[in-house]
Amino acid sequence: MRLKPRDNRFYDLFTTAAGNTLDGAVLMEEFLSVPQADRERVADRIKEVEHAGDDTTHEIMQALNTSFITPFDREDIAHLAGQLDDVLDALDDAAELTVLYRVDELPEAVKKQASILKEAAALTVEVMPRLRTLKDLEEYWISINDLENQADTVYRSLLAELFNDGGDAVRIIKLKEVIDQLEAAADAFEHVADVVQTIALKES
Repeated sequence: MRLKPRDNRFYDLFTTAAGNTLDGAVLMEEFLSVPQADRERVADRIKEVEHAGDDTTHEIMQALNTSFITPFDREDIAHLAGQLDDVLDALDDAAELTVLYRVDELPEAVKKQASILKEAAALTVEVMPRLRTLKDLEEYWISINDLENQADTVYRSLLAELFNDGGDAVRIIKLKEVIDQLEAAADAFEHVADVVQTIALKES
């Protein structure tokens, strides 16, 4: 018999955190489609979403520190919050670097990176409420793994394109830093799925 009920705030907080990643991914697609002169405006909106993500992460950690009984392992809660936050950090960094480096034209495949990230974010938003029951989760982490593999393929193709076209070395370095951050966001989504899988296995 429990002395106190489990703190169920975490389910809503994780759903909010996942929603922030979707907002960021949607904005990244917009960022990549607008003229260079408009990028800073969209980058500022991505920054706002990143700040909202920080606030949600802070709420999760505060709840973690004040809850007597948590719905699953404290370490997994902290790890899940951190990986969701890493997605937004990477998206913010990609936008900020593009603006700061005054990158003019981005390879077309960068838009494919953003499209994969948006799909991963949508799946993550959909799965977070299911943590309440821990049912129907396996398809999620399988799908995220597949998307991350697609992201890896796009990333490697982009690197090959950058280094094989014989272009300006400085421009190559700038573009690589941007696509590295988008790849980091894809990796973070896979890490989110790994934590979900760990939680499901522990609690089953």
